Amino acid sequence: MTELQAAVGTSAPPAVSRAADRRRMIGICVGNFMEWFDFSVYGYFAVAIGAQFFPSGDSTAEVLSSFAVFAVGFAARPVGALVLGPIGDRKGRKALLQITVIGMGISTTLMGLTPSYASIGIAAPILIVLLRCLQGMMAGSEWSSAAAYLVESAPEGRRARRASLLTFSSGVAFMLGTLTALLITSTMSEESANTWGWRIPFVASAVTALIAVYIRKKLEDTAVFHEVARRRAAGTIEPVPWRVQARAVLLTVAFSALGSIGLYNLITYANTHLAVTVGMPRSSALVVCMVSLVLYSCMHQFAGLLCDRWGRRPVALMAGVGLTVVGVPVYLLWDTGNVVLVLLGLVILAFFACCAAVINVVVQVEVFPASIRTRGSALGHNLCQSLIGGTAPLVSAALVAATGIAFSPGVYLAGIALLGTVLVWFMLPETKHVDLVQG
Repeated sequence: MTELQAAVGTSAPPAVSRAADRRRMIGICVGNFMEWFDFSVYGYFAVAIGAQFFPSGDSTAEVLSSFAVFAVGFAARPVGALVLGPIGDRKGRKALLQITVIGMGISTTLMGLTPSYASIGIAAPILIVLLRCLQGMMAGSEWSSAAAYLVESAPEGRRARRASLLTFSSGVAFMLGTLTALLITSTMSEESANTWGWRIPFVASAVTALIAVYIRKKLEDTAVFHEVARRRAAGTIEPVPWRVQARAVLLTVAFSALGSIGLYNLITYANTHLAVTVGMPRSSALVVCMVSLVLYSCMHQFAGLLCDRWGRRPVALMAGVGLTVVGVPVYLLWDTGNVVLVLLGLVILAFFACCAAVINVVVQVEVFPASIRTRGSALGHNLCQSLIGGTAPLVSAALVAATGIAFSPGVYLAGIALLGTVLVWFMLPETKHVDLVQG
């Protein structure tokens, strides 16, 4: 048993009632849906947002500016992890989940209401950047605290399948975000869609936020947190050695790299690449991306089943090797512009990205002791998101602009996946049976 495994433990979490379990699943997934719906819509309207807030007359520069602001939101995530993460460990997972969903709802709605550069000048991009930072800080703890809540509430032997509900709700959010973008672009003139149509889903997120707040207010915290709180009050929790913390954070960065590099190429950059670089009609690009996201959403329970049956380590390595091998071929398929081949490339990427995403959720919970779980997992996950996930669309677009090589983002995807796979190979113990109460 490694030092990391010893720190986490080897017994099972307390059981919960079926009714309480169902409320937990719904409450967590609604809030998570809101976060990723916004992210998908932002990606699909990157060109329009760039023109509204960073007008330069150069479409490439506007897209790069828009993706740069997308990345800024991710840069704020580690700050959110450091500031908000300890709340989840001290006050409870429920308390943190209420804070994050309120913060995301406010910032997202205000983004949709911010006047354009043409209306208020330089104040427009400044406001968008500030709102993206606030949104990023909230999202920095939303994902990790939601992961902790779901996995800590899971029945024995079904943690990965329970974790897959989080990634499934993300997939549904991506899918409906794409459908929303398709409806807006197909029912409005191009000028209307680019001027104000893209704002509709941002403003509408206020309704989803209110629903999530209402449901989460009625949740009970996890039995794991209550036990940790009891031990903390009794003074029986030992400090976690810094070497264990550092190793867990680095490991979280590694498997988060696998989860984010494939995912953001799929949900944020693919549509822009197909429409701008390949030259597909935007409506066609949206349709093929939406179909791939429907299939992506259907894969999560299967990926969770594989993780629960085979273990975390085999599936993590399969996902890492798969993303490394298919990175360039997927882009070559997209660059044909043939709808069938483009869809094939999207589905191949979706499968490996799905496996990596499920692993990302369940393992970030299992490698951290319960007393530092939301802070530690949020920090590791969001360091990776700020360095790799959030910058993936920007780097991909910049690579195409700088090299003129359409498949160059595939090389970047494969390179990041290879690095993450190597780290997982040497560092990830099998965490399938660890005790979530320990820490």
